[in-house]
Amino acid sequence: MSRRSGILEFAVLGLLRESPMHGYELRKRLNTSLGIFRAFSYGTLYPCLKTLVANGWLIEEPGSAPDEALAATLAGRRAKIVYRLTAEGKEHFEELLSQTGPDAWEDEHFAARFAFFGQTEREVRMRVLEGRRSRLEERLEKMSASLARTRERLDDYTLELQRHGMESVEREVRWLNELIESERAGRDQRRPGPDSPAPERDSATGSTSSGTANSTTTGDTDGLPRPRGSSGGSPPEAPGRPDPSVDTTP
Repeated sequence: MSRRSGILEFAVLGLLRESPMHGYELRKRLNTSLGIFRAFSYGTLYPCLKTLVANGWLIEEPGSAPDEALAATLAGRRAKIVYRLTAEGKEHFEELLSQTGPDAWEDEHFAARFAFFGQTEREVRMRVLEGRRSRLEERLEKMSASLARTRERLDDYTLELQRHGMESVEREVRWLNELIESERAGRDQRRPGPDSPAPERDSATGSTSSGTANSTTTGDTDGLPRPRGSSGGSPPEAPGRPDPSVDTTP
């Protein structure tokens, strides 16, 4: 299986975990929610769906009401098929979510993994974020060394392109630092120390309060905490966007 087909299968399973969909709706969600799939076609999606069905991770169901299905048959049109995640498919997706190896840090795979961070355990999110940051720091070091070697041989426009690439990587590293800091802050707030005051019970409602500020997140598998100073917008640079080529001529 190619890396890109593996990313597509992961994304399809993740979207279908939210709700069953037919092919058109699924392709639309892949295009709008996961920008890395903007340039793929039904000729790519349907073989992937067939493979997932054959593996027992999806099942196909009629997607229309009986009268609509009959109308489609009489009109010579094929009734829409809805794809639903099976219990085995859910288990397989959760196994994929728990993986934190180097593949999870690469450009396209990281973008897909990040899109499903709301379904990912906090500790797994931390390992993926830290791995991605480490990978980008290595890339930035190589880019800087290459630029230092070749600066004198580059024209102004090529030099500016090199600088733009480095600035893009630097911005993503800063973004990752903010996310990692937010994850750590959320985790620390959920783990009171031995000297923390005991929760106080409200005599009127019977509810308890810890007397501390609200946590950045509400649970280990809820939405990703927002970076400090963020208003909920997109990251400075899409993590799946490839960097400009770097001249590595010695």
